[in-house]
Amino acid sequence: MTQPPPPPNQPPQQPGFGPPQDPSQQQPAQSSQQQPPSAPAGGPDLNKAPEPGYGYPQAPQPSAPPAAPQGPGYGYPQQQQQQQQQPAAGYGYPGQAQPGPYGQPQQPGAYGQPGYGQPGYGYPQPATMPMQPQPGGGGKKFNSQIAIIVSAVVAIALIVGGGVWYASSSGKDDDSKNTAGGDGKNKTNGGGGGENGSGSGSSGAQEKAPADTGSKVLFQVPAPKTPKDVTSISTAGSWLTDTVYAKSGIAEVVGYDRAKGTKKWTIDLPGPVCEGSGRTTEDNKTAIIFKPDMPTKGDPQSCTQVAVIDLETGKEVWTKTAQSGTMPISFNNVTVSGGTVAAGSTSGGAAWDVATGKQLWAPKTSDSCYDSGYAGGAKLVAVRKCGEYEARQLHIQNIDPKTGKVITEYKMDEGIEYAAVVSTDPLVVAADVGDSAGDGSGISDFFSVDNKTGKLRTRISAPGEDFAARCDAIYKIEKCSGLAVGNDRLYIATEEHDGSGESYGQTNEIVAFDLATGKQTGQRADAGDDYEIYPLRMDGNNVLAYKRPPYDKGGQIVSIDGGTFKQTTLMENPATENVRDVEARMSPDYAEILFSKGGLYMSSVYASDFSAGTDRKEYLVIAFGTS
Repeated sequence: MTQPPPPPNQPPQQPGFGPPQDPSQQQPAQSSQQQPPSAPAGGPDLNKAPEPGYGYPQAPQPSAPPAAPQGPGYGYPQQQQQQQQQPAAGYGYPGQAQPGPYGQPQQPGAYGQPGYGQPGYGYPQPATMPMQPQPGGGGKKFNSQIAIIVSAVVAIALIVGGGVWYASSSGKDDDSKNTAGGDGKNKTNGGGGGENGSGSGSSGAQEKAPADTGSKVLFQVPAPKTPKDVTSISTAGSWLTDTVYAKSGIAEVVGYDRAKGTKKWTIDLPGPVCEGSGRTTEDNKTAIIFKPDMPTKGDPQSCTQVAVIDLETGKEVWTKTAQSGTMPISFNNVTVSGGTVAAGSTSGGAAWDVATGKQLWAPKTSDSCYDSGYAGGAKLVAVRKCGEYEARQLHIQNIDPKTGKVITEYKMDEGIEYAAVVSTDPLVVAADVGDSAGDGSGISDFFSVDNKTGKLRTRISAPGEDFAARCDAIYKIEKCSGLAVGNDRLYIATEEHDGSGESYGQTNEIVAFDLATGKQTGQRADAGDDYEIYPLRMDGNNVLAYKRPPYDKGGQIVSIDGGTFKQTTLMENPATENVRDVEARMSPDYAEILFSKGGLYMSSVYASDFSAGTDRKEYLVIAFGTS
């Protein structure tokens, strides 16, 4: 996991944010530290408490034969602007590798992203440089001082180039976004829901192993060219229906035949898509945020436009904006729940009816708090911020999607600045308490909350040095990876560690925590030597996971039985060099990965000109399918 960004400056508190509060629903603050249980033999030492400034995880590299040593061209650590990294004695890298420019996370400040140039706010933007993931090569540590020197050179190159990049390198392909949940009115993007799974075994599972699990490339979509003088631009958003794979391009959303890759429809937009909801309605409508015009060096534009699009017909149903006072809101996140589209920001939140576009709420002048974001699916949950920076209190609110009225509320301990919603039903929240994760993952603890009462069920300690999950709690409230929630359990990937025997590769596991007790269940799914395994989403009571392959094999999709934890391979991708090269660049830490009905769709969230002048061909999408 990566190094944390420097804390943002305090945004000015404007009157009037978010839906109306119901004081009678407020609950007293809860605080209960759950001690981490021991892991099974071979896993991380979960009794090891996180140490501030130490415990940085080994930056992983793609598995390679012993004869291929690791050189300084691989495994650059992330270098955050305005933050100097110090080596942790005896702990390998000071940071972990990141994906290439086409698989990097959306950062405020880059072209095509929310928050950059937004009036009245002074968040420093973490400027970092992406490096292309490289297939093959190395697997062990190299000197951390060399890594820091390399990072400094990268930062200088960034400043000279004037672009806003996100650091990356060859090895760390952690996971895709968690896509659990569904309430009968809303669907999880890419397949059936899993937030409300119960029991054990494969009950409700939709994904079955084919007679031949070997896949073939269905189609590839070349990366689009960025506009003149624009270094990188957002292409966030991808969706699956029974017949369509839809993907954001530059200022457009395109619907492809999910088997052939032929274009079925195109929605043209005036500016790039900043963010797309991972939720869809039963009739395949979803929500996006986009810019009103194309960004330029002089005017990066803000993410003020919220739209509902129909993924079957390729039609833009409606487009709306909202204001905080007299200023248009630049939104950071958007979700769908119960017939409502809700979008949050540092200026507060707003919501609209999916079918009609009628505004349901917007920031109010009488409020002293604001809704920084929402999570959807089975429930609609708001993360509401109150108080000054470094004395903040977060209110995790289960709200009525039609009115914004607070149904139940959990108040987190004061001083926790950011929180992400991992699941809305059951309600699970991730936070970096006291900035103790030390690795930029945004997670030191998980909080299991009773949706009916707003009371804390249990708190699970998840040290960053032991677990590979991550959340973008600052801007994209429900964008988490390396985990899934179902069967009233939290399934989480462990950090990578050396494989067995003489292997130079890395491996890891998926382990499960009981959301009622906070204890490990004893279930464990091993990736196997030279593979790394990460949850994608629930499939009924089963966990769907992606296995990042070694240098000479293709990736795999496996189904993990929710009761026995037995793994069943659903897909194995081709091991040919040209296919591996494209798949390796789709880092599951940041790339959008959707799997459904024998189809795997991997796509980038950025387009850039980083490969201009080279003969390297970049791709926006690669799709695989089994017979």
